[in-house]
Amino acid sequence: MAKAPRTQFICQNCGAVHQRWAGKCDSCGEWNTLIEEGTAGGIGAGPASLRSVRKGRAVALTSLAGDIEDAPRIISGIGELDRATGGGFVRGSALLVGGDPGIGKSTLLTQAAAALARQGHRIVYVSGEEAVAQIRLRAQRLGVAHTPVELAAETNVEDILATIADGKRPDLVILDSIQTLWTDLADSAPGTVTQVRASAQAMIRYAKSTGAAVVLVGHVTKEGQIAGPRVVEHMVDGVLYFEGEGGHHYRILRTVKNRFGPTDEIGVFEMSDKGLREVDNPSELFLGERHAKSPGAAVFAGMEGTRPVLVEIQALVAPSPLGTPRRAVVGWDNARLSMVLAVLEAHCGVRFSQHDVYLNVAGGYRISEPAADLAVAAALVSSLTGLALPADCVYFGEISLSGAIRPVAHAQQRLKEAEKLGFAKAVLPLAGARSGEEISGDTGAGHFRPAELADLVARIAGSRRSRAPDDE
Repeated sequence: MAKAPRTQFICQNCGAVHQRWAGKCDSCGEWNTLIEEGTAGGIGAGPASLRSVRKGRAVALTSLAGDIEDAPRIISGIGELDRATGGGFVRGSALLVGGDPGIGKSTLLTQAAAALARQGHRIVYVSGEEAVAQIRLRAQRLGVAHTPVELAAETNVEDILATIADGKRPDLVILDSIQTLWTDLADSAPGTVTQVRASAQAMIRYAKSTGAAVVLVGHVTKEGQIAGPRVVEHMVDGVLYFEGEGGHHYRILRTVKNRFGPTDEIGVFEMSDKGLREVDNPSELFLGERHAKSPGAAVFAGMEGTRPVLVEIQALVAPSPLGTPRRAVVGWDNARLSMVLAVLEAHCGVRFSQHDVYLNVAGGYRISEPAADLAVAAALVSSLTGLALPADCVYFGEISLSGAIRPVAHAQQRLKEAEKLGFAKAVLPLAGARSGEEISGDTGAGHFRPAELADLVARIAGSRRSRAPDDE
Protein backbone atom coordinates (compact mmCIF):
# COMPACT_ATOMS: atom_id res chain seq x y z
CA MET A 1 0.00 0.00 0.00
CA ALA A 2 1.35 3.43 -0.93
CA LYS A 3 2.21 5.78 1.86
CA ALA A 4 -0.13 8.67 2.49
CA PRO A 5 1.11 12.16 1.62
CA ARG A 6 2.85 13.85 4.51
CA THR A 7 4.01 17.35 5.28
CA GLN A 8 7.61 18.44 5.80
CA PHE A 9 9.26 21.75 6.46
CA ILE A 10 12.31 22.38 4.29
CA CYS A 11 14.85 25.17 4.81
CA GLN A 12 15.03 27.36 1.70
CA ASN A 13 18.63 28.29 2.51
CA CYS A 14 20.36 24.94 3.09
CA GLY A 15 17.72 22.36 2.14
CA ALA A 16 17.54 20.68 5.56
CA VAL A 17 14.31 18.73 6.24
CA HIS A 18 12.38 19.33 9.49
CA GLN A 19 9.36 17.40 10.73
CA ARG A 20 7.79 20.45 12.35
CA TRP A 21 7.98 24.19 11.84
CA ALA A 22 10.46 26.29 13.79
CA GLY A 23 11.55 29.88 13.56
CA LYS A 24 15.21 28.96 13.14
CA CYS A 25 16.83 26.24 11.05
CA ASP A 26 18.94 23.91 13.18
CA SER A 27 21.37 23.20 10.32
CA CYS A 28 22.35 26.63 9.01
CA GLY A 29 21.03 28.92 11.77
CA GLU A 30 18.96 31.12 9.46
CA TRP A 31 15.63 32.51 10.67
CA ASN A 32 12.23 32.22 8.96
CA THR A 33 13.49 29.97 6.16
CA LEU A 34 11.36 26.85 6.83
CA ILE A 35 8.61 26.41 4.23
CA GLU A 36 5.93 23.74 4.34
CA GLU A 37 6.15 21.31 1.44
CA GLY A 38 4.16 18.15 0.83
CA THR A 39 5.63 14.85 -0.33
CA ALA A 40 4.00 11.82 -1.81
CA GLY A 41 5.92 9.19 0.12
CA GLY A 42 7.92 10.69 2.91
CA ILE A 43 11.61 11.53 2.96
CA GLY A 44 13.45 10.34 -0.12
CA ALA A 45 10.32 9.81 -2.16
CA GLY A 46 10.69 9.97 -5.90
CA PRO A 47 9.50 8.25 -9.07
CA ALA A 48 8.34 4.68 -8.69
CA SER A 49 11.19 3.46 -10.90
CA LEU A 50 13.70 5.08 -8.53
CA ARG A 51 12.02 3.80 -5.37
CA SER A 52 11.78 0.21 -6.53
CA VAL A 53 14.24 -2.17 -4.93
CA ARG A 54 16.49 -4.01 -7.37
CA LYS A 55 19.56 -6.13 -7.05
CA GLY A 56 22.81 -4.27 -7.61
CA ARG A 57 25.10 -5.07 -10.50
CA ALA A 58 28.87 -5.20 -10.45
CA VAL A 59 30.78 -2.39 -12.11
CA ALA A 60 34.22 -2.59 -13.68
CA LEU A 61 37.12 -1.34 -11.59
CA THR A 62 40.16 0.21 -13.22
CA SER A 63 43.45 1.83 -12.22
CA LEU A 64 44.60 5.42 -12.00
CA ALA A 65 47.01 4.98 -14.91
CA GLY A 66 45.64 5.05 -18.43
CA ASP A 67 44.98 7.16 -21.49
CA ILE A 68 43.32 10.54 -20.89
CA GLU A 69 41.12 12.16 -23.48
CA ASP A 70 40.39 15.86 -23.45
CA ALA A 71 36.75 16.73 -22.87
CA PRO A 72 35.08 17.69 -26.19
CA ARG A 73 34.19 21.36 -26.12
CA ILE A 74 31.98 23.77 -28.02
CA ILE A 75 33.94 26.98 -28.58
CA SER A 76 31.68 30.02 -28.73
CA GLY A 77 34.19 32.41 -30.29
CA ILE A 78 33.63 34.94 -27.47
CA GLY A 79 37.15 34.93 -26.04
CA GLU A 80 36.36 36.11 -22.52
CA LEU A 81 33.51 33.60 -22.16
CA ASP A 82 35.68 30.75 -23.42
CA ARG A 83 38.42 31.79 -20.98
CA ALA A 84 36.04 31.70 -18.01
CA THR A 85 34.64 28.29 -18.99
CA GLY A 86 38.11 26.83 -19.49
CA GLY A 87 38.07 26.73 -23.28
CA GLY A 88 34.39 26.48 -24.20
CA PHE A 89 31.27 24.57 -23.19
CA VAL A 90 31.94 20.90 -22.48
CA ARG A 91 29.52 18.50 -24.14
CA GLY A 92 27.36 16.67 -21.60
CA SER A 93 28.08 19.16 -18.83
CA ALA A 94 25.82 21.40 -16.77
CA LEU A 95 26.80 24.99 -16.02
CA LEU A 96 25.22 27.33 -13.45
CA VAL A 97 25.41 31.09 -14.11
CA GLY A 98 24.42 33.52 -11.36
CA GLY A 99 24.32 37.30 -11.04
CA ASP A 100 22.34 40.26 -9.79
CA PRO A 101 19.11 41.20 -11.58
CA GLY A 102 19.82 43.30 -14.66
CA ILE A 103 23.56 42.60 -14.61
CA GLY A 104 23.50 41.15 -18.13
CA LYS A 105 23.17 37.37 -17.75
CA SER A 106 20.50 37.06 -20.43
CA THR A 107 22.41 39.44 -22.71
CA LEU A 108 25.59 37.39 -22.43
CA LEU A 109 23.80 34.09 -23.03
CA THR A 110 21.88 35.52 -25.98
CA GLN A 111 25.12 36.66 -27.59
CA ALA A 112 26.71 33.26 -26.89
CA ALA A 113 23.71 31.43 -28.33
CA ALA A 114 23.83 33.56 -31.48
CA ALA A 115 27.59 33.03 -31.89
CA LEU A 116 27.22 29.26 -31.62
CA ALA A 117 24.20 29.19 -33.93
CA ARG A 118 26.25 30.96 -36.61
CA GLN A 119 28.69 28.06 -36.47
CA GLY A 120 25.93 25.56 -37.31
CA HIS A 121 25.19 24.30 -33.80
CA ARG A 122 21.61 23.69 -32.69
CA ILE A 123 20.92 26.05 -29.79
CA VAL A 124 17.72 26.00 -27.75
CA TYR A 125 16.93 28.97 -25.50
CA VAL A 126 14.11 28.32 -23.00
CA SER A 127 12.93 31.24 -20.88
CA GLY A 128 10.70 30.91 -17.86
CA GLU A 129 10.71 34.61 -17.01
CA GLU A 130 10.35 36.37 -20.35
CA ALA A 131 8.03 35.94 -23.30
CA VAL A 132 9.36 35.09 -26.73
CA ALA A 133 8.63 38.66 -27.87
CA GLN A 134 10.90 40.07 -25.15
CA ILE A 135 13.75 37.80 -26.20
CA ARG A 136 13.26 38.86 -29.82
CA LEU A 137 13.45 42.53 -28.82
CA ARG A 138 16.76 41.88 -27.05
CA ALA A 139 18.08 39.98 -30.07
CA GLN A 140 17.17 42.90 -32.35
CA ARG A 141 18.96 45.34 -30.04
CA LEU A 142 22.05 43.11 -30.08
CA GLY A 143 21.90 42.69 -33.85
CA VAL A 144 21.59 38.87 -33.72
CA ALA A 145 17.91 38.44 -34.64
CA HIS A 146 18.82 36.69 -37.92
CA THR A 147 20.67 33.80 -36.21
CA PRO A 148 18.85 30.40 -36.11
CA VAL A 149 18.41 30.18 -32.32
CA GLU A 150 15.33 28.20 -31.31
CA LEU A 151 13.23 29.94 -28.65
CA ALA A 152 10.55 28.76 -26.22
CA ALA A 153 8.79 30.15 -23.16
CA GLU A 154 8.08 27.21 -20.84
CA THR A 155 8.56 26.29 -17.18
CA ASN A 156 7.54 22.61 -17.00
CA VAL A 157 10.56 20.31 -17.12
CA GLU A 158 8.73 17.41 -18.76
CA ASP A 159 7.42 19.67 -21.54
CA ILE A 160 10.90 21.11 -22.09
CA LEU A 161 12.48 17.66 -22.36
CA ALA A 162 9.79 16.51 -24.78
CA THR A 163 10.30 19.61 -26.92
CA ILE A 164 14.08 19.40 -27.27
CA ALA A 165 13.87 15.65 -27.94
CA ASP A 166 12.30 16.33 -31.35
CA GLY A 167 14.72 16.47 -34.24
CA LYS A 168 18.48 16.73 -33.95
CA ARG A 169 20.00 16.65 -30.49
CA PRO A 170 20.74 20.24 -29.38
CA ASP A 171 24.36 21.16 -28.76
CA LEU A 172 23.47 23.72 -26.07
CA VAL A 173 20.32 24.24 -24.00
CA ILE A 174 19.93 27.50 -22.04
CA LEU A 175 17.34 27.60 -19.23
CA ASP A 176 16.56 31.02 -17.78
CA SER A 177 16.09 30.53 -14.89
CA ILE A 178 16.25 27.41 -12.71
CA GLN A 179 14.05 29.04 -10.04
CA THR A 180 11.08 29.20 -12.45
CA LEU A 181 11.15 25.53 -13.48
CA TRP A 182 8.87 22.92 -11.95
CA THR A 183 8.49 19.19 -12.43
CA ASP A 184 5.56 16.80 -11.96
CA LEU A 185 7.73 14.67 -9.65
CA ALA A 186 7.47 17.26 -6.84
CA ASP A 187 4.31 18.68 -5.30
CA SER A 188 5.75 21.94 -3.97
CA ALA A 189 5.57 25.36 -5.60
CA PRO A 190 8.14 26.55 -8.18
CA GLY A 191 11.20 28.15 -6.62
CA THR A 192 11.21 26.01 -3.49
CA VAL A 193 14.14 23.82 -2.59
CA THR A 194 12.38 20.61 -3.66
CA GLN A 195 11.43 21.95 -7.09
CA VAL A 196 14.80 23.57 -7.76
CA ARG A 197 16.68 20.42 -6.81
CA ALA A 198 14.37 18.07 -8.75
CA SER A 199 14.33 20.28 -11.86
CA ALA A 200 18.11 20.68 -11.84
CA GLN A 201 18.57 16.95 -11.40
CA ALA A 202 16.30 16.19 -14.37
CA MET A 203 18.16 18.59 -16.67
CA ILE A 204 21.58 17.35 -15.52
CA ARG A 205 20.46 13.75 -16.14
CA TYR A 206 19.43 14.78 -19.66
CA ALA A 207 22.82 16.43 -20.29
CA LYS A 208 24.78 13.39 -19.12
CA SER A 209 22.69 10.93 -21.11
CA THR A 210 22.58 12.82 -24.41
CA GLY A 211 25.85 14.78 -24.49
CA ALA A 212 24.16 18.16 -24.79
CA ALA A 213 25.57 21.05 -22.78
CA VAL A 214 23.06 22.67 -20.41
CA VAL A 215 23.36 26.20 -18.97
CA LEU A 216 21.18 27.03 -15.95
CA VAL A 217 20.66 30.64 -14.87
CA GLY A 218 20.28 31.21 -11.13
CA HIS A 219 18.97 34.13 -9.12
CA VAL A 220 21.23 35.78 -6.56
CA THR A 221 20.33 36.58 -2.95
CA LYS A 222 21.07 39.82 -1.11
CA GLU A 223 24.33 38.29 0.12
CA GLY A 224 25.46 37.74 -3.48
CA GLN A 225 25.08 33.94 -3.45
CA ILE A 226 23.00 31.92 -5.90
CA ALA A 227 19.55 31.48 -4.39
CA GLY A 228 18.33 28.02 -3.47
CA PRO A 229 20.12 25.12 -1.81
CA ARG A 230 23.88 24.96 -2.14
CA VAL A 231 23.45 21.35 -3.21
CA VAL A 232 22.61 22.62 -6.71
CA GLU A 233 26.12 24.07 -6.97
CA HIS A 234 27.51 20.64 -6.09
CA MET A 235 25.33 18.95 -8.72
CA VAL A 236 26.56 21.00 -11.68
CA ASP A 237 29.98 20.82 -13.33
CA GLY A 238 30.71 24.54 -13.25
CA VAL A 239 29.55 27.68 -11.45
CA LEU A 240 30.05 31.17 -12.89
CA TYR A 241 29.18 34.48 -11.25
CA PHE A 242 28.46 37.54 -13.36
CA GLU A 243 29.55 40.56 -11.31
CA GLY A 244 29.55 44.31 -11.73
CA GLU A 245 28.64 47.56 -10.04
CA GLY A 246 25.63 49.52 -11.17
CA GLY A 247 27.65 52.71 -11.61
CA HIS A 248 30.31 51.11 -13.80
CA HIS A 249 30.05 49.92 -17.36
CA TYR A 250 32.22 46.83 -17.03
CA ARG A 251 31.18 43.30 -16.04
CA ILE A 252 33.26 40.38 -14.76
CA LEU A 253 32.42 36.73 -15.36
CA ARG A 254 34.14 34.88 -12.51
CA THR A 255 34.65 31.11 -12.33
CA VAL A 256 34.24 29.66 -8.82
CA LYS A 257 33.92 26.00 -9.80
CA ASN A 258 34.95 24.12 -12.93
CA ARG A 259 35.39 20.37 -13.19
CA PHE A 260 36.93 20.67 -16.66
CA GLY A 261 39.26 23.64 -16.23
CA PRO A 262 40.91 26.08 -13.85
CA THR A 263 38.98 28.03 -11.24
CA ASP A 264 39.41 31.69 -10.31
CA GLU A 265 39.52 32.65 -14.00
CA ILE A 266 37.72 35.82 -15.05
CA GLY A 267 36.33 37.19 -18.26
CA VAL A 268 35.95 40.97 -18.52
CA PHE A 269 33.21 42.61 -20.58
CA GLU A 270 32.10 46.18 -21.18
CA MET A 271 28.38 46.90 -21.29
CA SER A 272 27.12 49.12 -24.09
CA ASP A 273 23.87 49.79 -25.90
CA LYS A 274 24.87 47.09 -28.40
CA GLY A 275 25.45 44.44 -25.76
CA LEU A 276 28.58 43.15 -24.06
CA ARG A 277 31.97 43.86 -25.60
CA GLU A 278 35.09 41.87 -24.74
CA VAL A 279 37.91 43.63 -22.88
CA ASP A 280 41.20 42.05 -23.90
CA ASN A 281 43.33 44.11 -21.50
CA PRO A 282 41.48 44.71 -18.20
CA SER A 283 44.45 46.56 -16.67
CA GLU A 284 44.02 49.46 -19.09
CA LEU A 285 40.33 49.59 -18.18
CA PHE A 286 40.93 49.76 -14.43
CA LEU A 287 43.80 52.27 -14.75
CA GLY A 288 42.18 54.43 -17.42
CA GLU A 289 41.20 57.37 -15.16
CA ARG A 290 44.14 57.27 -12.77
CA HIS A 291 45.47 60.49 -11.20
CA ALA A 292 49.15 59.76 -10.68
CA LYS A 293 50.07 62.71 -8.41
CA SER A 294 47.40 62.31 -5.72
CA PRO A 295 48.39 60.85 -2.33
CA GLY A 296 46.78 57.63 -1.16
CA ALA A 297 46.82 55.80 -4.51
CA ALA A 298 48.85 52.64 -5.13
CA VAL A 299 48.78 50.31 -8.16
CA PHE A 300 48.39 46.65 -7.23
CA ALA A 301 49.62 43.91 -9.56
CA GLY A 302 47.18 41.06 -8.96
CA MET A 303 46.40 37.69 -10.47
CA GLU A 304 43.01 36.35 -11.53
CA GLY A 305 43.55 32.70 -12.37
CA THR A 306 46.22 32.75 -15.07
CA ARG A 307 45.71 36.42 -15.97
CA PRO A 308 47.62 39.31 -14.35
CA VAL A 309 45.49 42.38 -13.65
CA LEU A 310 46.68 45.82 -12.55
CA VAL A 311 44.24 47.90 -10.52
CA GLU A 312 44.48 51.08 -8.46
CA ILE A 313 43.85 50.96 -4.70
CA GLN A 314 42.73 54.27 -3.21
CA ALA A 315 42.94 55.16 0.49
CA LEU A 316 41.76 58.23 2.38
CA VAL A 317 42.88 58.82 5.97
CA ALA A 318 41.22 61.82 7.61
CA PRO A 319 40.99 63.06 11.24
CA SER A 320 37.91 61.65 12.93
CA PRO A 321 35.55 63.70 15.12
CA LEU A 322 34.13 60.48 16.57
CA GLY A 323 35.26 58.44 19.54
CA THR A 324 35.28 55.34 17.33
CA PRO A 325 36.75 56.16 13.91
CA ARG A 326 35.05 54.89 10.77
CA ARG A 327 36.44 52.04 8.71
CA ALA A 328 34.82 51.77 5.27
CA VAL A 329 35.96 49.34 2.58
CA VAL A 330 34.76 48.88 -1.01
CA GLY A 331 36.16 45.99 -3.03
CA TRP A 332 38.33 44.40 -0.34
CA ASP A 333 38.01 42.41 2.89
CA ASN A 334 37.11 44.57 5.89
CA ALA A 335 38.78 42.19 8.35
CA ARG A 336 42.00 42.23 6.34
CA LEU A 337 42.06 46.04 6.44
CA SER A 338 41.81 45.89 10.22
CA MET A 339 44.76 43.48 10.29
CA VAL A 340 46.92 45.77 8.12
CA LEU A 341 46.07 48.76 10.31
CA ALA A 342 47.00 46.80 13.43
CA VAL A 343 50.37 45.75 11.95
CA LEU A 344 51.13 49.35 10.93
CA GLU A 345 50.41 50.56 14.46
CA ALA A 346 52.15 47.74 16.34
CA HIS A 347 55.33 47.32 14.26
CA CYS A 348 55.70 50.57 12.31
CA GLY A 349 54.51 53.20 14.80
CA VAL A 350 51.90 54.60 12.40
CA ARG A 351 48.80 55.65 14.34
CA PHE A 352 45.31 55.46 12.89
CA SER A 353 43.33 55.47 16.15
CA GLN A 354 42.25 59.11 15.68
CA HIS A 355 41.58 58.89 11.95
CA ASP A 356 38.78 57.67 9.71
CA VAL A 357 40.01 55.21 7.09
CA TYR A 358 38.30 54.76 3.72
CA LEU A 359 39.58 52.20 1.23
CA ASN A 360 38.35 51.74 -2.33
CA VAL A 361 39.37 49.55 -5.25
CA ALA A 362 39.05 51.71 -8.36
CA GLY A 363 36.53 50.74 -11.00
CA GLY A 364 34.41 48.64 -8.64
CA TYR A 365 36.82 45.71 -8.95
CA ARG A 366 36.88 43.14 -6.12
CA ILE A 367 40.15 41.76 -4.76
CA SER A 368 40.27 38.45 -2.89
CA GLU A 369 43.96 37.52 -2.77
CA PRO A 370 46.17 38.53 0.21
CA ALA A 371 48.88 39.81 -2.14
CA ALA A 372 47.15 43.20 -2.03
CA ASP A 373 48.31 43.78 1.57
CA LEU A 374 51.44 45.67 0.54
CA ALA A 375 49.59 47.96 -1.87
CA VAL A 376 46.96 48.73 0.77
CA ALA A 377 49.61 49.54 3.38
CA ALA A 378 51.45 51.82 0.94
CA ALA A 379 48.23 53.65 0.06
CA LEU A 380 47.33 54.12 3.73
CA VAL A 381 50.74 55.54 4.65
CA SER A 382 50.73 57.75 1.56
CA SER A 383 47.35 59.23 2.46
CA LEU A 384 48.30 59.76 6.11
CA THR A 385 51.57 61.54 5.27
CA GLY A 386 50.19 63.40 2.25
CA LEU A 387 52.98 62.08 0.03
CA ALA A 388 52.15 60.73 -3.41
CA LEU A 389 53.69 57.40 -4.34
CA PRO A 390 55.82 57.07 -7.50
CA ALA A 391 53.58 56.96 -10.55
CA ASP A 392 55.62 54.24 -12.26
CA CYS A 393 55.62 51.74 -9.38
CA VAL A 394 53.45 48.71 -8.60
CA TYR A 395 53.04 46.89 -5.29
CA PHE A 396 52.29 43.29 -4.31
CA GLY A 397 53.07 41.15 -1.28
CA GLU A 398 51.43 39.57 1.75
CA ILE A 399 51.90 41.06 5.21
CA SER A 400 52.20 38.75 8.22
CA LEU A 401 51.18 39.67 11.75
CA SER A 402 54.85 39.99 12.70
CA GLY A 403 55.34 42.76 10.15
CA ALA A 404 57.29 40.60 7.72
CA ILE A 405 56.46 40.68 4.02
CA ARG A 406 55.76 37.20 2.71
CA PRO A 407 56.26 36.09 -0.91
CA VAL A 408 53.36 35.48 -3.28
CA ALA A 409 53.00 33.35 -6.39
CA HIS A 410 53.45 34.43 -10.02
CA ALA A 411 55.78 37.34 -9.27
CA GLN A 412 57.35 37.19 -12.74
CA GLN A 413 53.96 37.37 -14.48
CA ARG A 414 52.91 40.36 -12.39
CA LEU A 415 56.11 42.21 -13.27
CA LYS A 416 55.78 41.46 -16.98
CA GLU A 417 52.25 42.85 -17.04
CA ALA A 418 53.40 45.97 -15.19
CA GLU A 419 56.32 46.45 -17.59
CA LYS A 420 53.96 46.10 -20.55
CA LEU A 421 51.86 49.00 -19.22
CA GLY A 422 54.85 51.28 -18.61
CA PHE A 423 55.63 50.65 -14.94
CA ALA A 424 59.40 50.62 -14.40
CA LYS A 425 59.54 49.95 -10.65
CA ALA A 426 57.96 47.53 -8.21
CA VAL A 427 57.82 46.96 -4.48
CA LEU A 428 57.70 43.22 -3.90
CA PRO A 429 58.73 40.64 -1.27
CA LEU A 430 62.40 39.89 -0.80
CA ALA A 431 61.95 36.13 -1.38
CA GLY A 432 60.34 36.55 -4.81
CA ALA A 433 57.62 33.87 -4.69
CA ARG A 434 56.34 31.04 -2.54
CA SER A 435 57.74 28.41 -4.87
CA GLY A 436 61.22 29.91 -4.86
CA GLU A 437 60.65 31.69 -8.19
CA GLU A 438 63.43 34.11 -8.98
CA ILE A 439 63.04 37.39 -10.81
CA SER A 440 64.92 36.91 -14.07
CA GLY A 441 66.04 39.22 -16.81
CA ASP A 442 66.32 42.99 -16.54
CA THR A 443 63.05 43.35 -14.63
CA GLY A 444 64.88 43.43 -11.28
CA ALA A 445 66.47 46.83 -11.89
CA GLY A 446 65.02 49.62 -9.76
CA HIS A 447 62.82 47.34 -7.64
CA PHE A 448 62.56 47.74 -3.88
CA ARG A 449 62.32 44.46 -1.98
CA PRO A 450 61.79 45.11 1.74
CA ALA A 451 61.92 42.28 4.25
CA GLU A 452 59.77 44.14 6.82
CA LEU A 453 56.82 46.48 6.45
CA ALA A 454 58.71 49.06 8.52
CA ASP A 455 61.27 49.34 5.70
CA LEU A 456 58.55 50.38 3.26
CA VAL A 457 57.07 52.89 5.71
CA ALA A 458 60.50 54.41 6.27
CA ARG A 459 61.05 54.68 2.52
CA ILE A 460 57.72 56.46 1.98
CA ALA A 461 58.28 58.80 4.93
CA GLY A 462 61.85 59.44 3.81
CA SER A 463 60.64 60.81 0.50
CA ARG A 464 59.45 63.91 2.42
CA ARG A 465 63.01 64.77 3.44
CA SER A 466 64.34 64.11 -0.05
CA ARG A 467 61.79 66.51 -1.55
CA ALA A 468 62.29 69.26 1.02
CA PRO A 469 65.21 71.04 -0.73
CA ASP A 470 63.30 71.08 -4.01
CA ASP A 471 60.24 72.53 -2.35
CA GLU A 472 62.24 75.36 -0.84
